[in-house]
Amino acid sequence: MKKWKTVFLFVCAGVLALAAAGCGGSGGSDGKTIAYVAHDKQTGFTSVLYEAVRAAGEKSGLTIDFYEGNQDTSAQIDRMNEVIAKKPAAIILLPNDAAALTPSVEKANKAGIPVLVTNRDIAGGKTAQVHSDERQAGRLQGEYMAKHLKQGAKIVYFFGDTTLVAAHERWEGFKEACLDKRPDIELLASTDAAWSKTEAMKDMTLWLSVFPQIDAIISGNDDMALGGIAAMKGAGRFNSDVLVTGIDASDEAVKAVASGEMSQTIKQDADGSAVVIVDLLQKMLQGGQVTDDEKVPFIEITKANVAQFVK
Repeated sequence: MKKWKTVFLFVCAGVLALAAAGCGGSGGSDGKTIAYVAHDKQTGFTSVLYEAVRAAGEKSGLTIDFYEGNQDTSAQIDRMNEVIAKKPAAIILLPNDAAALTPSVEKANKAGIPVLVTNRDIAGGKTAQVHSDERQAGRLQGEYMAKHLKQGAKIVYFFGDTTLVAAHERWEGFKEACLDKRPDIELLASTDAAWSKTEAMKDMTLWLSVFPQIDAIISGNDDMALGGIAAMKGAGRFNSDVLVTGIDASDEAVKAVASGEMSQTIKQDADGSAVVIVDLLQKMLQGGQVTDDEKVPFIEITKANVAQFVK
């Protein structure tokens, strides 16, 4: 009886040892799990892009796990440390701060985890990149306004977070295509509204108290454009003659274009970006870190084509 008990205990010990061995080494990675480390929660374009990448990834047998930074650089660095410890097959990073997240990218590089940066810029480290030409988005806005604004029109401009290159690039594109070609158009005021509808409402309310004529709102994203509209409505100053343009093609903005409240929105092509991102992920899973830099064009949405984008 003692002999059988000894054998039984030996077998059990062996099984436990094998189980423990199976939990180490790879950090639990199955070679198909990708960490999507975003600068924000699942809202706006961050969420739209994630859902597009998740859907495209599933078709290729990949699992895309979402980690949020809540627009807090320290929190996003913590998320990166957490993710690197788990050793995923690759990381998709939307950095909250280009310089501050660079050491995290370098840490992932040292750990042998491929990194793909999208939607935001990074200051260093080895990465693949998938992004859009932010200046192109501004140019599309500028071309529309240059064509449709009346002679001597007076306009206001909402920047996004001016610590980000994208905010400046969108402005430069707009300026080149509109203000540089139409010197009769007067820029009354501009401000950093931090991509926020609430901030844009506050700023527009102030401008309405100062400027008796505002013919157009040009905005670095849709939320700020919609905030400007809300403030004008509240002051009884909004009508169909006011031209409004934003960027992102959010559901609310697309509906506003369809109803005529917004003149234009510029769509970041999440589906197109997702295809490129997943293609690069597959390339990295097969051969490690790559440094490809891919650009995905923006799409203009106006009354002429909005029907195909309304959900």
